Amino acid sequence: MEERDYREYQRELKQVSSMLQELYNSVNIEALKKKAAELQEQTLREDFWQNKELFTSTNREISKLKRQIEPFDRLTNEVKEASELFEMAMQDKDISVLDEISGKIEGYRNKFNEIETLELLSGEDDFNNSFVVIHPGAGGTESQDWANMLFRMYYRWGEKKGFDVNVVDYTPGEEAGIKSATMLFKGEYAFGLLKCERGIHRLVRISPFDANKRRHTSFASVEVLPEVDENIDIEIKESDLRIDTYRSSGAGGQHVNKTDSAVRITHLPTGIVTQCQNERSQHKNKAFAMKVLKARLYELKKREFDEKQQEKIGQKKDISWGNQIRSYVFQPYTLVKDHRTGEETGSIDYVFDGDIDRFIYSYLRGKRSGDQGILQA
Repeated sequence: MEERDYREYQRELKQVSSMLQELYNSVNIEALKKKAAELQEQTLREDFWQNKELFTSTNREISKLKRQIEPFDRLTNEVKEASELFEMAMQDKDISVLDEISGKIEGYRNKFNEIETLELLSGEDDFNNSFVVIHPGAGGTESQDWANMLFRMYYRWGEKKGFDVNVVDYTPGEEAGIKSATMLFKGEYAFGLLKCERGIHRLVRISPFDANKRRHTSFASVEVLPEVDENIDIEIKESDLRIDTYRSSGAGGQHVNKTDSAVRITHLPTGIVTQCQNERSQHKNKAFAMKVLKARLYELKKREFDEKQQEKIGQKKDISWGNQIRSYVFQPYTLVKDHRTGEETGSIDYVFDGDIDRFIYSYLRGKRSGDQGILQA
């Protein structure tokens, strides 16, 4: 490799270092370090351990600050050390060291993107676990199969990201696909990342269920909810609930236990229905269904508040079925395009194997720049 190629790698390394420093200053990591030190000092007081609420809240805040600070420090040190070694290797013409560091630059960029993304997740629920609820649109087997494709896509994404993915409910269709599915993603920032996926998803393909091989358009809705704390103030009256038990239906494969303990809960005032059939215990199924119900009521309460705020400033967002957030096209070409950001890729197989971070990061960066940076469908 020629020396000028190494100089290009050196410029890339400096660019990563510059972006990292800019974000470091923007987030004001030094101020966060000072705040963490002050809180740590509070834990040394004699009365600190006697106040349970103060102990819990302070330690939670220290942990949160460390999660912000430590990734910055680790990457900053790595990039600084790599830059110094690279410069010495350039002077000594040490090709093996130059090749080794050059091969790490893309990894540094990826780590920077991850840190930048986490800094965008500052909402009060972003750190929480997340429920994902998938429903097919009109269209019978074709739409149900599409819903199942989304189910697999998110399941694979969760596995790749290291989340613990639990299937709360999985109701198969009669011929193929699913009538509905609910997953719980457990891990840091699960909701903050997945909230970008909330909305209507559109598929265009030659249907495998059409004997005439015609092109079909299918829709499915994806609902994303934060798992809320048990103590959160959401009132649910027993008199407002209708609780039905039934036997798990359909083959279900690996996702569903064949039991008589499936539970469906209907919240009568809102018409919200949640169900769980994945546990063998009826009590566990009921507890999970109640968790999902509580999350949906919490989101409903937040959405109503947000809509009132939007009305005050003269804005109203349409969330109808015609306003899909993303399209997945198999025919006459392969393309996945997010209509909010313009982000797109022709690597559709990778997307369905869980490679959706590019869409998530693009959306979050657009939100940071303001809603004006997000394109409408």
